[in-house]
Formats: sequence, C-alpha cells, structure tokens
Amino acid sequence: MTDDAASRHTPVLLQRCLDLLEPALAAEGAVMVDSTLGMGGHTEGVLRAFPHVRVVGLDRDPQALELAGRRLAPFGDRFTPVHAIYDEIGDVLARLGIAQVQGVLMDLGVSSLQLDEVDRGFSYAQDAPLDMRMDATAGLTAAEVVNTYDERELARILRVYGEERFAARIARNIVRARAAAPLTRTGELVDLLRASIPAATRKTGGHPAKRTFQALRIEVNGELEVLERAVPASIETLAVGGRIVVEAYQSLEDRIVKRAFAAGATSSAPPDLPVEPETHAPYLRLVTRGAEEADEAELARNPRSQSVRLRAAERIRPTPDHMRGPQPGRRAA
Repeated sequence: MTDDAASRHTPVLLQRCLDLLEPALAAEGAVMVDSTLGMGGHTEGVLRAFPHVRVVGLDRDPQALELAGRRLAPFGDRFTPVHAIYDEIGDVLARLGIAQVQGVLMDLGVSSLQLDEVDRGFSYAQDAPLDMRMDATAGLTAAEVVNTYDERELARILRVYGEERFAARIARNIVRARAAAPLTRTGELVDLLRASIPAATRKTGGHPAKRTFQALRIEVNGELEVLERAVPASIETLAVGGRIVVEAYQSLEDRIVKRAFAAGATSSAPPDLPVEPETHAPYLRLVTRGAEEADEAELARNPRSQSVRLRAAERIRPTPDHMRGPQPGRRAA
C-alpha cells in the first residue's frame, strides 16, 4: 500500500466546493469541519486556498486518518484529525472547545481508499473477504449480514438500500447457498448475483453486483441512519453566515440531504397565516439551485464524479427552538 494519499485520490468537484465555501471561510479564525476526511483531498484544498482556516477532519476509518495525517502534516496545528463518525460532530467540537464553525463539508459514500484496498471487500471487481466495514476495527461485517439475516430482511435491505429489482430472488438464493456453506468471499457473492439476475438485465443494467454491494455496505455501516442524524447536527454547528456543502452519490443519500435543507429553507408557519411570525422564518438559504452535477471536464479528470449530486446551504439565522431536534452529535437513546 502506498502512503502517497495525494496520488491515490482526486477529490470530487474540489474547486466548486472551495467556491461555495469561500464566503463563509473568509473571516480570520474560521473553522471548517471535513466530516468525511478520507485521504484528505478536500481538506488539503481548503488549507491551501484559505491560509487562515483551521480544519477539523472526522473519519471512522483509522487507516484513512493515518494516511490523511501524513498528507496534511505540513499544515501543522491548522489540521486536527479525529476518529469519529460524522453524526458525532457536536460532541467532537464540544471536546475541542469549538462553539460554532463557519463551514461543514461532507463527501458521502465509500472512499477511494476503501474501494482501492482489495481486502476491505467493498469492490465487486476483485475477490476478497466479505467485510465492507468503514471502520475495520468494529461492527458487523457483510459476511455476518448475508449469513445470519433471514430471507425477508435480506430482501428488504436489497430492495430499499440497493433499489434492486430482483431483491426477493437474490435473498432466496443467498439463503439457499449458505445452507450448504457460509458465504465468506466477495467472489462467491458476485457469482451468485450473476446467476440470480436475468441475462437480458445483465446486458443493460450495469454490473449485476453493484446494487447488492451498495445495499450491504449501507447496512453494515448504518450509513443512512447516520446521515439522517448528521445533516441536522451539522447545521446546528454552523454560525450565522456559515455554509454546509454535501456531495452525495446515490438517490437515497441525496434525498436525505435535500429534505434537511428544505426543512431549514422553508417557513414553518401555517400557510393560512396572514403574517409570518419571525420565529417561523427560514433559518437556511439554499446556495445551489437543486443538485449540481459534474461537467464534462470534471468527468474527464475524475471518473468517480459521475454520480455526484452536490448541494449547499447557508445559515441565515439561528434555528428556532421548535425546529430543533436532539442536541447535535448526541444520538437518541
């Protein structure tokens, strides 16, 4: 494994992210949280573009933190790495003594590091252990999911998280196969998926394992549940004038981000009131018009930007008390 994180990772839509964050990060002493540090490409871009900014980088993957830490060491104490999941943002900032931040950046989904490290089991292109944990030191593996979940629950995960048309058939075949021997390798699962999906669909529907691998990864890492907590928690850490930029790579993620931004950018007053009470006025302003996609130049430079959907919002006032959820970073009991 090479330690050169810069050569292994091209950050998606970096310049666009910098442009969107610039108004919020212009002030002296500005702080940004990179909630999904990965190999540090976006953070390096921010630290170079804004010499006065401090970045707190969160990642649940110790390997990513180690690689990014080496990459970003030249920036000294302007960069603070933290081993944490991004729904813990409020707790992390409280521990660091930071009351509010001027920027939050979230680059969702599986990282380049995780895709490229064969033994992590994220890729369906090479045989590896069925793992898929973003934090390889803790939690449920994909092998445990496919070998212990009942058929109905497997089908639900594949249908909801993978948007897989043949979820019921695949779940049935998984249960049948594991009765003979546990499924422990990605190659075994890919062969099963190829046999489960009709030949006509395989010709036009992309790789037959893509949707199932996405679904298992989301289940193993609790990605959507974490994101549901993380977006509102991140908004609550923003100072007035602060901005949040989120890059999502599939519709389920983007829907959660869109919903959270819309809630903040829409009046909470009943529609029939003649005058909007100040306490019900929006507390966010949408900075992007819908979700932005990569242009041809970005696609040529970085093929992994193909499915990106970027959204940004700016805090324009504090969140009204009646719109606040749980305290940022704190999970419900």
